[in-house]
Amino acid sequence: MAAPLGVATASNSEQSFLFGKSADEPIPYLWIGTLRPSYWVEGSRAGLNQAHIAFIAPSKAAVDAFHRAALGAGGRDNGGPGPREGAGEYYGAFVLDPDGNNIEACVRGPAAR
Repeated sequence: MAAPLGVATASNSEQSFLFGKSADEPIPYLWIGTLRPSYWVEGSRAGLNQAHIAFIAPSKAAVDAFHRAALGAGGRDNGGPGPREGAGEYYGAFVLDPDGNNIEACVRGPAAR
């Protein structure tokens, strides 16, 4: 799902992985832990404390490719590719990962037309 957005994934440990551009362009990056996060409070569980993560895509085609790849990897549709009312020049798509996190890819401005 990351490749259409120009982002690579890399294993960081048995309990985490990274999203980033490349080893040559390491920042910004996003570290994802696969175990219970330290910020969870008593009673939390996967799917209850969801996050919304948005990635900027270079084009509408990249948003479409992200959505297809995410669904192919087991994500659930949470808003197919398209414009959103009231969002101006925006084209985006949303998927839910297995833990219920909302992952968005979008393009804004003239490229969204």
